[in-house]
Formats: sequence, structure tokens, C-alpha cells
Amino acid sequence: MAKTTSNKKENTTKKSTAQKKSSSTKKTKNTEQSRKEDNTKSEDQNTQIVHPNTGEEVSKDSIENSIQKKLMALYTLQQLDTQIDKIRIIRGELPLEVQDLEDEIEGMEIRTNNFKQEIEDFKRETSNLKNAIKESEELIKKYESQQMNVRNNREYDSLSKEIEYQKLEIQLNEKKIKDLEAKLEQHQTQYENSTKKLEELKGDLEVKKKELDTIIADTQKEEEMLLEKSKEQQKFIEERLLNAYRRVRENAKNGLAVVPVERDACGGCFNKIPPQRQLDIQMYKKIIVCEYCGRILVDDKIVNNVSVEKIV
Repeated sequence: MAKTTSNKKENTTKKSTAQKKSSSTKKTKNTEQSRKEDNTKSEDQNTQIVHPNTGEEVSKDSIENSIQKKLMALYTLQQLDTQIDKIRIIRGELPLEVQDLEDEIEGMEIRTNNFKQEIEDFKRETSNLKNAIKESEELIKKYESQQMNVRNNREYDSLSKEIEYQKLEIQLNEKKIKDLEAKLEQHQTQYENSTKKLEELKGDLEVKKKELDTIIADTQKEEEMLLEKSKEQQKFIEERLLNAYRRVRENAKNGLAVVPVERDACGGCFNKIPPQRQLDIQMYKKIIVCEYCGRILVDDKIVNNVSVEKIV
């Protein structure tokens, strides 16, 4: 009887121990499962954020991918527009030179025509003065002839005054002729120089026009192709960003609106970019602009993924 009682007690003890172990194991499993659920929830909370525009919950990865795509599109557009700018810069100086030459030729033609007109006026005036001298000489002969037939001293003196007056007229006209001849010689020299200069300018203009026509023929197709690519690229960029891009390009001297960070500085204005701001650029959480010049900043990853050769 004593042995049976002790065996029962042992069995009861073993059962209670097993039950305790089983409940402890279940508790441990439940604890681990709850921890996993909490971790999953916290991970979901970490990866889910509220979109600033729509108010909907979106994942951080989708936001980063979206910002990265926008920056890629903007930087690609910038590369295309930069190539167009280079073509226009190469060609752009020649049209200005051609226009300057055309303006200079127009001014020189007016100046040459003015010299020519003044020369003709001087010649005509000189001819008139010479005719006036001949008339004065004829009058002198006439008055001298009349002096031979005068009746009294008063008529003689009157004719003498007329003769003296005509002699003074001749002297005055001769002086005017000398002045006109000096001006005529000076204007003739200027006219010849202007004509020579005009011919040289016309020759230069012809050369520049040929050069311009050659460059236009060489670059026109490339420019048209790049313009088409630029228009296509703009379709992938939302209107708000596109307007901001255009505004910065218009204000920038070099036409750069999207620039990389180079040597810890903005690639447009070359002001230093703080390390934290550089980290924000690499995180793609939002579009970062230079606080000094307003240009959109991109990192090396985007720069390396975009090249003109790949675009074209």
C-alpha cells in the first residue's frame, strides 16, 4: 500500500511538472509571436508615411523611387538643353558678327553716299562761282568801255565804283573757290577711303555668311533632333517642376538649372553644401535646391546614370 501511494504521488508530480513545462513553452511561443507581430507592425509603421500632397499612406521606397525618377528626368532634360545651348553658342556668335557687319556696311554706304553728294555739291558750287567771276569780268569790261563815253565826273565815279565792286566780287569768289577746292580734295580722299573700306566689309560679310551657312547646315539636323528629344523628355516632368526648371534656366547665366554636387559644393554657384544637406540629396526624400542660387541638386548616382551618348 505504501509503495502504491508513493507511485501515485510521483505520477502526479510528473504530470504537474509536464503541464508547467507545456504552459511555459506556450507562453514563450506566444511571447515570441507577439514580439514578431510588434516588429512587423513597427516595420510597417517605419516604411509607411503620409504623402504630403495626397494625404495617403505610401511607402518610403516608393517616395524615394519617385523622387529619383523626377531627378533623373530633370537632369536628362538639362543635358539635352545644354547640348542645344552649345550648338547655339558656336553658331550664335556668327549671326551677331554678320548682323554687325551688315549694320556697319549700311552705315558706311550712307557715309559714302553723303561724301559723294557733298562732292557733287562742291563741284556745282565751284562751277557757279567761276561763272560768277566770268560775269564780273564781263561787267568790268563793259563798265570800262562806258567810262570812255561818260559826260561828267559823276558818271565816271559811279562806273569806277561798279568796277571796284565787281573786282571785290571776283576776289571773294576766288577765295570761296579755294576753300571749296580744299574741302573737295578732303572729301574726295574720304570718299575713296570709304569706298575701299566698304568693299572690304562686303568681302568680309560674304565670307562670314558662307561660314554661317556651313555651320547651320552641319548643326541644324543635330539641333532639331535634340529639340525633339527635349520636348519628349518634358512630357515625363510635372508642370510645376518644369516651370521651376525653366525659371532657374532663364535666370542662370550658363543656363544650368540642375547641377551635381562637386567637391562638396554646388556645381552652379560653387558655394559649399553642408554634409547633412548632401546626405538629404542622396536619400531622395525630396528635391533639394541650392540655398544660394536655387539650382536643383543631384548626386553622383544620377550623374553617372545619365549621359548624352545614352540620351542621343
